[in-house]
Amino acid sequence: MIVLSVAATPLPYESTQQAIGYPTLFLLVLAGALLPVVPTGALVSSAAVVAFHQTAPFALLMVFVVASVAAFLGDIALYWLGRRGMGSKNGSRWLEAIRRRAPEDRLAQAQRKLDGHGVAVLVLSRLVPAGRLPVMLACLLAEMPLRRFARGNLPACLAWAVTYQLIGILGGSLFAEPWEGVLAAVLLTLLISVAPSLWRRFVR
Repeated sequence: MIVLSVAATPLPYESTQQAIGYPTLFLLVLAGALLPVVPTGALVSSAAVVAFHQTAPFALLMVFVVASVAAFLGDIALYWLGRRGMGSKNGSRWLEAIRRRAPEDRLAQAQRKLDGHGVAVLVLSRLVPAGRLPVMLACLLAEMPLRRFARGNLPACLAWAVTYQLIGILGGSLFAEPWEGVLAAVLLTLLISVAPSLWRRFVR
């Protein structure tokens, strides 16, 4: 279900691929939510490509469920750890990691959007590259309760999973071989992730 399973020798049965792929996808997306260095969007798109080429009727649905649940649980865990850091005298490494990846200008923009639109801004933050952590930090600074954050974050994770899965389906439909679709999906998601920063650099 992921890039590694496509690049390697194909497993003899789809059921074996699914037994390995779904837990691996879950763990990688969960880790990517906690440690924002894993390209989780590319993982979901790659998994969707492989699922698109499988005969199992619910393969794409399983990718969507696994990815969205893992992203949601990872966000909730990171927010909870951030709240603990906000209440701690010495902070926490998780809170510091969020601060490092939330530049002052992006944080100020996120705070304005949070004031104007409330938790609805969480949906957009999940879809905009590098937008999740500034909004999460804005929620932490606003002392938003965990339950309220979770209610806003659930549709955000669902929209995120659908978006990157559609990118994978597009890649899978354009190429006959799964590895070609995976390569196209990964390149497209990486392009999407770097496009905003490149745009800001050239506009300045």
